Amino acid sequence: MVGAACTPLESALKLLDTLGRPLHDLRISVTDRCNFRCDYCMPKEVFGRDYPFLKREQLLTFEEIERLARIFVGLGVEKIRLTGGEPLLRREVELLVEMLARIPGIDLTLTTNGSLLAHKAHALKDAGLKRVSVSLDSLEDDVFTAMNGVDFPVELVLKGIEAANAVSLKPIKINMVVKRGLNESSLLPMARHFHHSGHILRFIEYMDVGNTNGWELKDVVPAAEIIETIHAELPLEPIEPNYHGEVAKRYRYQVGGGEIGVIASVTQAFCGDCTRARLSADGSLYTCLFAANGFDLRELLRGGANDREISHAIVTVWSQRDDRYSEIRSSETVGLPKVEMSFIGG
Repeated sequence: MVGAACTPLESALKLLDTLGRPLHDLRISVTDRCNFRCDYCMPKEVFGRDYPFLKREQLLTFEEIERLARIFVGLGVEKIRLTGGEPLLRREVELLVEMLARIPGIDLTLTTNGSLLAHKAHALKDAGLKRVSVSLDSLEDDVFTAMNGVDFPVELVLKGIEAANAVSLKPIKINMVVKRGLNESSLLPMARHFHHSGHILRFIEYMDVGNTNGWELKDVVPAAEIIETIHAELPLEPIEPNYHGEVAKRYRYQVGGGEIGVIASVTQAFCGDCTRARLSADGSLYTCLFAANGFDLRELLRGGANDREISHAIVTVWSQRDDRYSEIRSSETVGLPKVEMSFIGG
């Protein structure tokens, strides 16, 4: 039996966690699989041929995802981002996009590695997707192929970006994870290339997500260094966030227009403004990117719980949330068990 997601009183109240942070964003992983093996996310030494990925019956169905999304929207979520793994690997994912796009009042986006985007962009736009974020760590093939671990060429990702732009899945955000010794030399070439493109380039500090990427602090290129490097050639000035809880610090080019962003969860923790919940491909609710455990919503879905009961479970989890990993990160916390980023998306 499906009931109302929440009462009028519950709808009127702002759902807050123990630190007063509202629930605003929901990131939904539609698959734990990816066709890349980026060493900061799914190193091929770990995620090899015998890795135990989820079986089809373990994945949430599109109908289950839609049902949960509607419940989350009833609790205050206004932005939904589809992630993976690589979300475009999920068969007919555009049908899920169409289902979610019918939910009133949400901002629906998707993050992809771009490998399948040239083939999927038109269908995604027709289904109701608003815009995309594309991961691209360098414009140099030798650097990019070394980082993606499968020798996938830059050119095909750029074609995906062009296809997304052609159907107006924009503004397109280009996400570059910066790792010391691998691709910091690509900072300026990336900035130059996308300066006048109309796309928003975002630099992401290499993070200690999960326990398989061999993270060390010495491999982090701090946000301040990134900004200093670009500012020396392409002068920048800070601008205000688009909304409360936006993860990227925004900067505008002083000449020629356009902007960049920097996501600095290592050196400039933003836990105090974090409004994001994450739903794994098997239906577990995680309240932090660095969490060890999630709350099983699939069991409720398949066990006959109605929407009100599921809503109550989400309220209970969020209202007890006290995560602030990036603020308390230390040599002692880095080695603690954490869910892999490929399992719950970035």
